[in-house]
Amino acid sequence: MSNLAVLPIILPLISGIILALFHKNVTISRLLTKLFAIVNLAVVSYITWIVFINGTVILETGGWQAPYGIVLVADELAVLLVLSTSIIALACAFYAPHSLTLRQEHYYFYAFFFFLISGVSGAFLTGDLFNLFVFFEVLLMASYALIVLGGDKVQLRESIKYVIINLFSSILFVTAIAFLYGVVGTVNIAQIGERVQEVDQQGILTTIGILLFFVFATKGALFPLYYWMPQSYIVPNPVVSALFGALLTKVGIYSILRVFSVIFVHEINLTHESFIWIGGLSMLFGVIGALSTNNIKLIIAYNIIPAVGFLIMGIGVFNQDAMSGTVYYLLHDMIIKAALFLIVGAVVYVAGTSDLRKMHGLIHYYPLLGWILFVSAFILAGIPPFSGFIGKLLLLKGALSNNEVVIVIIALLSSLLILYSVMKIFIQGFWGEKDTSLEVTAKSTKGLIGPIVFLLLFSVILGVGAEFIYPSIDSISTYILDPEIYIDSVLKE
Repeated sequence: MSNLAVLPIILPLISGIILALFHKNVTISRLLTKLFAIVNLAVVSYITWIVFINGTVILETGGWQAPYGIVLVADELAVLLVLSTSIIALACAFYAPHSLTLRQEHYYFYAFFFFLISGVSGAFLTGDLFNLFVFFEVLLMASYALIVLGGDKVQLRESIKYVIINLFSSILFVTAIAFLYGVVGTVNIAQIGERVQEVDQQGILTTIGILLFFVFATKGALFPLYYWMPQSYIVPNPVVSALFGALLTKVGIYSILRVFSVIFVHEINLTHESFIWIGGLSMLFGVIGALSTNNIKLIIAYNIIPAVGFLIMGIGVFNQDAMSGTVYYLLHDMIIKAALFLIVGAVVYVAGTSDLRKMHGLIHYYPLLGWILFVSAFILAGIPPFSGFIGKLLLLKGALSNNEVVIVIIALLSSLLILYSVMKIFIQGFWGEKDTSLEVTAKSTKGLIGPIVFLLLFSVILGVGAEFIYPSIDSISTYILDPEIYIDSVLKE
C-alpha cells in the first residue's frame, strides 16, 4: 500500500520518457498524452480515496526507516493538491493539440509537459527539504524548456529573466537547507519539526526561516518579489501559461504552508504577522497591475498575485477558519486559474490579438466562449455560490476572529477589483456591436471549449458541494495547526 505514494511521480515521469521517443509522430504523441493523462488521474483519484479512508500513506524508499531514508508523505493535503494537478493536466492534455503549432509539438512539448507534472507532484509529496529542492529543480528544468518552446524573440527575452531569478532562488534554497542541517542535523521535515523545539538557537532558526520564506515567496510571486512573473507567464503558448499559472506559484505557497506549520512555529508573532501584511500588499499591487493593462493575458497573469496574497494571509492568520479557507481557496485557485488562461488563449486565437482595445462584439460569433468567461469572472472573484466564495468567506472569518479588520477591508476591496478586471474583458471584448471584420475570418473553437468546461465543472462542484467537501477540509486544517500529528505519523512515534 505504501508504494502508492510514488505513483503520481513515477507515472508522469515514465509517460514523458515514452513520449520523448515519439516526438516526431504527432498523432501518436497526442493519443498517448490523452491516455496517460487519463490513467494518471484515475490512479491519483484512487490514491486520494485510500488516503481519506485509511489515513496518511508513507513510503520509506529503500526500506530505510524515517528519518534516515527518502520519505514520501501522501497525507490529505498533499493528495488533494496532486489530484488538482492531475485534473489540470488532463484538461491541458486535451486542449494542447488545438493550441500548439506542429513545430512546438515536434520539439518535445508532451515529454516536458509530463516532466513538469512529475516535478510538481513530487514537490507536494516529498517529506524532506532536500528532496523538495530536487523536485523544484525537476519542475523548473521542464518549465525552462516549455517557456522557450517556439523560439520567439519575446520568449527568449523573458526566459532569461525567468531562469536567472529561479537560479538565484535555488542557490538560496540549498544554502538555507545547509544552514538548517548544520543546526538540527537532518533534512527530514518531521524530524526538523521535532528537533527545533529542543534547539537553543531560536534566533538562528528564525533567520533561516526568513531565508526560506524569501525563496518560496520568490517562487510563489508574493509582493515585492512578483516582478518577474507576469510577463514570463504570458509569452509561451496558452496551455503552458495555464500550467505555470495554476501550478508553479502554488508549489511555492504550499512550501510556505508546510514549512511554517511544521518547522518554524516558535516565532509566530514575528513571521505570521508579516505574512498578513505581505498578503495585503500582494492583493493591492496585483489588482493594480491587472487594472493597468489592456493585454487580456496580462490581466489574468496579474490576478495570480492577489490570489497568492489571499493564501499567505490565511497562513499568517493561522487559526482553524483561516487554515480551512487557505486549503479551500488553494484548490479553487489552481482550477480557476488554469481555466482562465485557457479561456484567454481561446479569446486571443479567435480575435487575432490580445489587445482589448482591438476587439469588440465577439459574443455575436462566440456566445458560449463569452458566457464561459462571464461565469469564470464570478468564480474567480468569489461570488456565491461558487468555490471562490467559500474559500474567501472562511479566510475573512478567520481574519475577523483575530481582529484583523484592515486586512479584511483590503481583501473585500481587492475582490471587487478582481471582478472588474476580468469583467472588463467581457464588457469590452464580447459586448457591443458585431465586428464585421470577423465574418469571413471567424475561427472554430472546436476542441478548446471542452477542457475549459471540464475545469469549470470542478469549480462549481467545490462551491455547490461545499456542504459535503468542507468537513474534509476542516479536518485538514486541524491537522495543519497541530504539527505533532504530522511529526508522529512520519516518525511513527
